[in-house]
Amino acid sequence: MPSVLIILAEGFEELEATASVTILRRAQVDVTTAGLIPGPVKGARGVTIVPDTSLDKVEKESFDVVLMPGGFPGTTHLKESASVAKLLRGALERGAYVGAICAAPSVLAGLGMLRGKRATSHASVREELTQGGATIVGDEAVVQDGKIVTSKGAGTAIEFGLQLVKVLCGEEKLGEVKKGMMI
Repeated sequence: MPSVLIILAEGFEELEATASVTILRRAQVDVTTAGLIPGPVKGARGVTIVPDTSLDKVEKESFDVVLMPGGFPGTTHLKESASVAKLLRGALERGAYVGAICAAPSVLAGLGMLRGKRATSHASVREELTQGGATIVGDEAVVQDGKIVTSKGAGTAIEFGLQLVKVLCGEEKLGEVKKGMMI
């Protein structure tokens, strides 16, 4: 069974996180939500979520995908975390996927992971992606370049989740999930 780690930092975008969890679990993907710090995590719109665990308890585990929802100040907290940087680098080094939506692709850009890659993001951080060497594909909701999957934001969260299902589980499972969601 494929596994996904979704990192929740204080100020994350709730829709991006919950859509990803829901869609991936519909595909029977093993999803673990981990707070950047232990305990409940309050999102950018005031919704508080109790993650499955904290990042420090799972940072040595291997996941097929490490996923970051955007939002502010959640993205800022992700950028400031040495643990997140180490986890992302390790994921790509071992051939896992990295998913980032909204402002979170700027975390990847800051770590040099988008250099020479096609990517998209929320318009507010596109300059950071360009400075990080990415080629912006602004007219696509979801962009996959190798093992990196990026998406624009809350309005593209369902497409983002579905792309991850396709990558992890294939077209047949994607069709089942879409049918169940009436897409």
